[in-house]
Amino acid sequence: MSSGLDRSVDRYCVIGNPIAHSKSPEIHPVFAARTGQHLSYVRCLAPLDGFADTVRDLVAQGYKGANVTVPFKIEAAQLATRLTERGRAAGAVNTLSFIGGEIIGDNTDGPGLVADIVRNAGVALAGKRILLLGAGGAARGIMLPFLAERPASILVANRTVATAEALVANFTGHGLDLAACGFEDIAGPYDIVVNATSSSLAAALPPVPAQAFAPGTLAVDIMYGDAPSPFMRFAAEHGADTRDGLGMLVEQAAEAFAVWRGMRPDTSEVFNKLRVKK
Repeated sequence: MSSGLDRSVDRYCVIGNPIAHSKSPEIHPVFAARTGQHLSYVRCLAPLDGFADTVRDLVAQGYKGANVTVPFKIEAAQLATRLTERGRAAGAVNTLSFIGGEIIGDNTDGPGLVADIVRNAGVALAGKRILLLGAGGAARGIMLPFLAERPASILVANRTVATAEALVANFTGHGLDLAACGFEDIAGPYDIVVNATSSSLAAALPPVPAQAFAPGTLAVDIMYGDAPSPFMRFAAEHGADTRDGLGMLVEQAAEAFAVWRGMRPDTSEVFNKLRVKK
């Protein structure tokens, strides 16, 4: 974490390990400039066994908030003194606010993905059949914002079916068709397929069958990189339109900015800049 910061401005950071790759310090200063907000935003490398101490040190230094990335999102939820509905539903936190002695935990990943699909890709979620691949922290963060869009159904597919079933059980009572299965039981096609597994981190393809896709399917990988992921290539080969996670990254940052500053910035400038850099 940088020293010698201007302590007269509101300070924020992103905490992770590793952290050098994070694009958040490229995003938030642009948001601040375009909305007339005076703040600083830096990277903060936390020891793998020192996340809580790092957060407490930031609070003591007068920081106003922090984003949280891998591998600390679940620990951040446990550390928070209060969770928003989104943070509680996800069981993981990517946005912390330090207010009045409290550490308030929120999750803007799901709203960021919804914003990218609906606003940027121009695809409505309402009434759609959605296939969600994976049942870990990323999937948990997606479920509540997706349900708020009133899709026709959501099927959660995972290697361990019991984990998918537990995730679905946490979100019953919304009056929507929710189900869980193993990858081998996926039928299809689906209107929207979201890869929320970690497969793309290892440049691997999740075991999703070809029949999940059809012309008109939107296949979204929440990861992003310099080239299409194996999931995106496989989906495209079977007729789907594809989208990576860069838009989600920018939109979740805008949601976090709104949590902290009370205003949601336009995201098009940042998205276009980062897309050109890729």
